[in-house]
Amino acid sequence: MAAPMEESWSWFPALALGVSLVKCLFISAYHSTDFEVHRNWLAITHSLPVSRWYHENTSEWTLDYPPLFAWFEYGLSHVARHFDRSMLLVENLNYASPSTVLFQRLSVIFTDLLFIFAARECCRCVQEQKGSRDLLNRPSFILAVLLIWNFGLLIVDHIHFQYNGFLFGFLLLSVAKHLQAQHLQGALLFAILLNLKHIYLYVAPAYGVFLLRSYCFTQDNKDGSVRWGSFSLRRLLALGGIVVSVCALSFGPFIAMGQLPQVLSRLFPFKRGLCHAYWAPNIWALYNVLDKGVVVLGAKLKLLEEAELPRASMTGGLVQEFQHAVLPSVSPSVALVCTLLSILPAVAHLWLRPSGPGGFLRCLLICALGSFMFGWHVHEKAILIAILPLSILAVQSREDAGIYLVLTTTGHYSLFPLVFTAAELPIKVLLMLIFVIFSFTALRKLHSQGSLLHPLESVYLLGLAPVAVACEVVFPLSPWQQKLPFLPLLVTSVYCSLGVCYSFLRMYCSLLRGHHKHKQM
Repeated sequence: MAAPMEESWSWFPALALGVSLVKCLFISAYHSTDFEVHRNWLAITHSLPVSRWYHENTSEWTLDYPPLFAWFEYGLSHVARHFDRSMLLVENLNYASPSTVLFQRLSVIFTDLLFIFAARECCRCVQEQKGSRDLLNRPSFILAVLLIWNFGLLIVDHIHFQYNGFLFGFLLLSVAKHLQAQHLQGALLFAILLNLKHIYLYVAPAYGVFLLRSYCFTQDNKDGSVRWGSFSLRRLLALGGIVVSVCALSFGPFIAMGQLPQVLSRLFPFKRGLCHAYWAPNIWALYNVLDKGVVVLGAKLKLLEEAELPRASMTGGLVQEFQHAVLPSVSPSVALVCTLLSILPAVAHLWLRPSGPGGFLRCLLICALGSFMFGWHVHEKAILIAILPLSILAVQSREDAGIYLVLTTTGHYSLFPLVFTAAELPIKVLLMLIFVIFSFTALRKLHSQGSLLHPLESVYLLGLAPVAVACEVVFPLSPWQQKLPFLPLLVTSVYCSLGVCYSFLRMYCSLLRGHHKHKQM
């Protein structure tokens, strides 16, 4: 990938400072149970010996991230004690003093500096238009806004509360290093990321195949196939050494204490339901609704005896198993097989027809979306794993820009139910409108060849407006609020599922056709 021209980047610190100040405005905003989750983890890692970290269960929010994240919380706890020591007591459940809130909010803002740095590195990887002084004609500027001012990160991390920006900093920095052909650094960063949060296993196949095919094999035949004789054992050992070293540092102490099975049981709780309490907008949301529809239709046509059907429970909470009423129930193994089948063509394409870092990035996106579409107990926030890296392609390719507009608008709107309080309604609506308007305006001007969307895509996205009004304004004032409290979640999830599924299929078609008319990266 080519680096941009070294022109004035005075706008970048202004963007970074501006978004940091906006984040400070959300310090007193609503926060979810994830706030207590991380408060509890601060207390566990600070107050208890390492041997008890993955056994402690005073709170229902037990430690279920990999060990490197536990050490991250441990480091934060030593700063937290200067704000309010009471937050570090394990028995202080649901503790949220003003000092605790201030510390937790500031910790997210401060650790986001890594994300800002990673965004800067990604911006340096895109090709600039020579001689352009208009910022909206500079892919680096547009990409910086799409990443740093990302609507999803703002509400998920700084209102709802999590540390996704810090984690995505590692992901984007790893991607940037691969785009810059610094593959060992990219591999190291991704290995660290996996040991901070294992959800990024979603994209591990893209990393593994890319590094093996394009780094360990150093040459291709004239027809593009792999030259088996070019295999470099030294490079493979270097990559293996990085992965083993990071995993040993992370899991080594727990292996030594004989606690690896306990740690893994926390990381992979397969007894949770197929879907999260709020259905992620994926294929299983559509499957669940189809099951419900078959039950209702069958009962009305007297083809099914509703009283004899098993009671479906498809919104598994903390630890819960369920079965569908009519359609076959989905097990973790079935979800895994579906996920692997969904990404297999993309991974095979990356091996058979490698196209450099750009091909790796496309495969990474499909792995992220395929896992989101078919994974077990997927959280709605996981859509950001696809949206953020897709921003890099959106500023380089007209076709990718169209996919990005559909996915980012649909995926970001699907996050609305995470922030359900009335006081934050104007905030989330305003932030999303600003982000969507900028995305459409900037990408259309950058690619300057008419509309980036097909007419039906535009109609679908415009349909989000009546859905939002119905779910956010009309429904809370209607009598259905008491009778069918789950209805807005169901409507939002199902409607957004259509857009996510469409984006996944369109991205796959783009990859397999190989018609990537993007600027040289």
